[in-house]
Amino acid sequence: MNLRDKPELRDRLAAEYVLGTLKGAARRRFEAYLHGDAALRRTADEWRGRLAPLAEFAPPQRPRKQVWKRIAQRLHLRERHPAWQFWHSESLLFWRWLGGLSTAAALGLALVTVLVLVPGPGRQAPQPEYIATLADDKAQPVLLLTGDEGRRLLTVRLLGNVAVAADRTLQLWAVPVQGNPRSLGILAGRESTLALDRAALGAGVAMLAVSLEPRGGSPDPKGPTGPILYKGNWVRVM
Repeated sequence: MNLRDKPELRDRLAAEYVLGTLKGAARRRFEAYLHGDAALRRTADEWRGRLAPLAEFAPPQRPRKQVWKRIAQRLHLRERHPAWQFWHSESLLFWRWLGGLSTAAALGLALVTVLVLVPGPGRQAPQPEYIATLADDKAQPVLLLTGDEGRRLLTVRLLGNVAVAADRTLQLWAVPVQGNPRSLGILAGRESTLALDRAALGAGVAMLAVSLEPRGGSPDPKGPTGPILYKGNWVRVM
């Protein structure tokens, strides 16, 4: 297959390769293309740069017992083998390895984003220039944001169940490096579409945040009055 004249396919394969969803012979063929195609390597590196920041939202996860069992089987280990003791130890190396699993889990979450960013064959989909994952104080991802600068649209999707009292509302803010927070709108339901102000994007925005406010939004035009429940940052993907 000649990939040089197929930019959309090159981009899609690079994204799937970085995510780890490109498997078997297809992955080996793509790796062979990488060796002789500097532009394709740059595309893969760009996808790593887009998706890697999402890993910071992944909470630590302890693998299930079945995972340890499969590792032992593949490495031909017995339970009393010293190497098996290493995997169960509380050593620094063990927790670094476990952190790697958390990173992979976070990139798996990013697959949701790729389904938005990379349309499949025969599909036409708007491609947002910015994405953000907002997490709670336990680093659990709660909201997925996509920003389409060209169409000036901001889409906010709930990734889980969020209970809000009838007399309260969730309000989204862009917190600038300098100055007062700027309200981006009120969130309603599992998906909200808001107008996107270009001032809410780019290096001037230090953080995105969601506060719990009285019904109708914060009564203070200078910023939130309730607690900050979720926060995160933009990642430019286009």
